[in-house]
Amino acid sequence: MTVDDNYSKLDELFKTSGVKFGDSVIIETQDATHLGILIPRYEYADKNHLVLKLKNGYNIGINVGKIKNIKKITEKLETTINHGTDYKFGGFISGQDPVQDFSNTLSSHLSLLSTGGTISSKIDYRTGGVMAALTAKELNDSIPELERIANIDPEVVLTEYSENIKPEHWSVIATKVADKISSGKYDGVIVSHGTDTMHYTSAALSFALQNLPVPVVLVGAQRSSDRPSSDASLNLIGACTFATKSKFSGVFVAMHYTVSDDIIACHIGTRVRKNHTSRRDAFRSIDVLPFSLVHNGQIEISRQYADLKFQERHNNVENMIVKPKFENKVSLLKFHPGFDCRMIDYCLESGHKAIIIEGTGLGHVSKECFSQIKNAVKRGIFVFMTSQCIWGRTALTVYDTGRDLLNLGVIPLFNTTSETALVKAMWCLANFKEEKDVIKTMTTNIANEFTNRIIVD
Repeated sequence: MTVDDNYSKLDELFKTSGVKFGDSVIIETQDATHLGILIPRYEYADKNHLVLKLKNGYNIGINVGKIKNIKKITEKLETTINHGTDYKFGGFISGQDPVQDFSNTLSSHLSLLSTGGTISSKIDYRTGGVMAALTAKELNDSIPELERIANIDPEVVLTEYSENIKPEHWSVIATKVADKISSGKYDGVIVSHGTDTMHYTSAALSFALQNLPVPVVLVGAQRSSDRPSSDASLNLIGACTFATKSKFSGVFVAMHYTVSDDIIACHIGTRVRKNHTSRRDAFRSIDVLPFSLVHNGQIEISRQYADLKFQERHNNVENMIVKPKFENKVSLLKFHPGFDCRMIDYCLESGHKAIIIEGTGLGHVSKECFSQIKNAVKRGIFVFMTSQCIWGRTALTVYDTGRDLLNLGVIPLFNTTSETALVKAMWCLANFKEEKDVIKTMTTNIANEFTNRIIVD
């Protein structure tokens, strides 16, 4: 049977059965019977297969030539995830009501902004590789469960893998998010994003958008949306659940908490980091607990949130602070044995305005770099210090090396992560002109970029 024959048969089956994409159906094939939800076809999908979302949340492809019958199920099928036994959260409280059933009356409205990445990608069956192809609408339509959570307005802002995201893209995303919030139409904004640099973008939005009246939640996927093992569906469901039900505003990142399909963690935008190349639980909160866990439609809020700078939702859209500009001329240098100190000279010669040095341990570099650092500071270049250790804070007063660096004018950034420090410096230099204002802002806690207490999850 040819591809054209398959399409003709499929069209006839759809017509006689009265089914459409998004319907709950039973499909009888020559080999088995399947129960699930019809998922829209994509331009680059395998033309010989129909995609069905099973009750367990996974997708399967069914050969069109083997389909004998499609029957629509009158009652809406609820896809579920195998949660196993009830999970007890250490350090979390049940601070939110369970997610309501929005099947009949939807009261929440979310904006879904797509920027690209794996969550907006699918398999190109021509090459066998993953390619960016899904639009925000396709992503929304492929997850029927979202209809029970909120009215969602999808829109494509960018179509970029995250390695292609630049500071100017942060400005575009921040401006678009601000526009959506300023309209007063939405209870939250979801930004789908590639995972590799998502923590950079979440930090950028945390500084560019302050005093937010509603949550802004970034979400991604480690595996493309059309793969059977994709984490895109549950991550997006968790992000939307948090955005509609949390009483707190701010910028967050929603991703798998464990490798299993049961819990989604919502991390603080400036305190999160990608720690694994491919695992579903690649994202971890650094020096703090995740702000919230989403499990079985319930939101568990960290007990630690009272120690952090967070505010509850509010209706004062006009009080939102929007500063979406970023300065490109900032570098992040990782010190290592054998580090070529001329890298610092290069930053000066190329017109950089600030350098973030990721030092060893408490924030140290070799004494061989002292002359270059002294010269940089003398020429008006800001030199900030973070640690290449994932957990803990810088402390330049413990050893004589650290004290020497302080005397040279190096500014420690406490337990700010290196990625967040880079983004904050880019933001500061674009928005503050006076040296004293830059230093004061960089060492002032604005969006939970550093914390007084350290709690390791």
